[in-house]
Amino acid sequence: MVHTPRPARRGALLVSTAAVLGLLAGCGNGSGEDVRSEPPASSAGTAAPARETPSPSASAPAASSAPVSSAPARTASPAPPGTTAPSGGTTAAPATPAGGSRCHTSELRASVGRNDPGAGQENFPLVLTNTSGRTCTLRGYPGAAFVNASGGQLGADPRRTPGTPVTVTVRPGQSAWAGLTFSNPEVSGARSAAPAALLVTPPDERDPLRAAWPGGPVPVSGTASSVRLTVLSPGTGP
Repeated sequence: MVHTPRPARRGALLVSTAAVLGLLAGCGNGSGEDVRSEPPASSAGTAAPARETPSPSASAPAASSAPVSSAPARTASPAPPGTTAPSGGTTAAPATPAGGSRCHTSELRASVGRNDPGAGQENFPLVLTNTSGRTCTLRGYPGAAFVNASGGQLGADPRRTPGTPVTVTVRPGQSAWAGLTFSNPEVSGARSAAPAALLVTPPDERDPLRAAWPGGPVPVSGTASSVRLTVLSPGTGP
């Protein structure tokens, strides 16, 4: 048996270890290539790494390309009378009546026409004539009252005979008339009186006109003493 000194054995062990390490380094991965630590290569077209928080540009709403107006919307105004409407039509202004306004007391003259008696009934046309220089209208019933010489009324106000009022247009010099009727006092037995005049008030007026009364006694009280009036019609009587 050969005795090797301790220092010589330690040196041989180190040499063997170095040889083994060199052999392993030379073998590598078995492919003959040298394996080294290198950063991973990036390839074009690969997906970007995921982010922990969404991108601000991804969560922001897309801006509109059209400008937004802050002005309030306008509303269409109605077309004034006589102007063209938006649809192309026209809005007509209120028309003035062709006959003008109503006749006033100061523009009229009152008169009593000829009696047309029949079967104990007296029938007088009560006439209103336009004495003004303009055309005016009369519509409805006139007012009437018999008066004595001192201006006191005789009998009750006349009653209105049912009828349909019409608008009567009276030009200067033209007339409208209403029928004034009553039973003859000598036939009916009513108490009578002889009027000095007949007061006539045009429709819708307050001031009366005074007309001479040619008809003799009129009933003022008692049986069959009513006096009646009809609506106004064009002309001076039947």
